[in-house]
Amino acid sequence: MLKKTLTYKDYNNVERTETHLFNLSEAELTEMEMGTEGGYAEMLQNIIDAKDQVALIRTFKKIILKAYGVKSPDGREFIKSKKISKKFSHTEAFNMLYMELVTDTDAAIQFVNGIMPAKLMEKVKAKQEEAEKKEVTESPVLPGETEA
Repeated sequence: MLKKTLTYKDYNNVERTETHLFNLSEAELTEMEMGTEGGYAEMLQNIIDAKDQVALIRTFKKIILKAYGVKSPDGREFIKSKKISKKFSHTEAFNMLYMELVTDTDAAIQFVNGIMPAKLMEKVKAKQEEAEKKEVTESPVLPGETEA
């Protein structure tokens, strides 16, 4: 879960500081992946490869609003709904966050990593470490040489 504290001026010109919560569960990520032809990750990669800025920012807005929610007082639930997301999307806090994420690649990467489930991030990190170890232990075969 990502906690993002934002300070902004509301539409009455009152300065506010609020903490907003964002999270995607493994179930939500699985639904996103399986519910997209070819997979969600592949769709995003295609958008990035095509340098389709319009599709990228639209997709990013969907991700922000899908991840947005409120935690129940007892901490057992992370409550999300279209109504909750829509209400957030009408705030200056959303505007500020959205503009930060679509104009700052590092902030966008941190946001996406922050909303991912901890278990999933641990798996990704383990795979990256495994791949790095494999690269280090494998010696390259130079042109004209044969593998032993």
